[in-house]
Amino acid sequence: MSDEKTTHFGYQTVPEGEKAGRVQGVFNSVASKYDIMNDVMSVGIHRIWKEAMMDWLAPRAGQTLLDVAGGTGDISFKFLKRAGHGHATVLDLTEPMLIEGRKRAEADKMADSLDWVVGDAMALPFEDNTFDVYTISFGIRNVTRPADALAEAYRVLKPGGRLMVLEFSQLPNDGMQKLYDLYSFNVIPRMGQMIAGDRDSYQYLVESIRKFPDQETFLAMIRDAGFEQAKYRNLTMGVACLHSGWKL
Repeated sequence: MSDEKTTHFGYQTVPEGEKAGRVQGVFNSVASKYDIMNDVMSVGIHRIWKEAMMDWLAPRAGQTLLDVAGGTGDISFKFLKRAGHGHATVLDLTEPMLIEGRKRAEADKMADSLDWVVGDAMALPFEDNTFDVYTISFGIRNVTRPADALAEAYRVLKPGGRLMVLEFSQLPNDGMQKLYDLYSFNVIPRMGQMIAGDRDSYQYLVESIRKFPDQETFLAMIRDAGFEQAKYRNLTMGVACLHSGWKL
């Protein structure tokens, strides 16, 4: 019998060592259509959620941001615009996502304030106490061991630094959750097929949302990683959720 630890890849059980490669395969596949699909999947609401994230984060001039699983740079662009000036490092496991981000018009305008780094959320290639702010949006559910990612977030933040996680979550009402699941499991994979020519990747993305811990469970994980004043705010009745914590 093998002693290798397993984890979930959507609803499949896979060896822990395989998950990152599989996630990379998903995002390699959808990179060029990722931003369009986000609009379609959330009916454009992901943009409102990201603005709510910035409202709570309240970026300040001169701050340094690490945006993990930052993909095409959405959060970093918003952060830099709000801050006025500062520096953002976009880190992602999947190089094609970073390449798509670099092609965006904002990337040209903000080139001096941006770094694009291929890297793993569970083993960040940065020194301790480096960044003022750490964000991860719709990415932590794809990490093999989220607790390791949170420990790394704590390590690379400066004392007084802020963690903010935006992730799909659970609706508090069973009936509403069932309706949402009907939409997610029946509509989103079909959209993935139509828009990105990739049903399987979007099937995984939907399943990964349902496997992610609920709001209170994830809040406890943030506290366990050492963060203080940890809180969360539901967005669109809990379809998504913002979690915040401080390294004090």
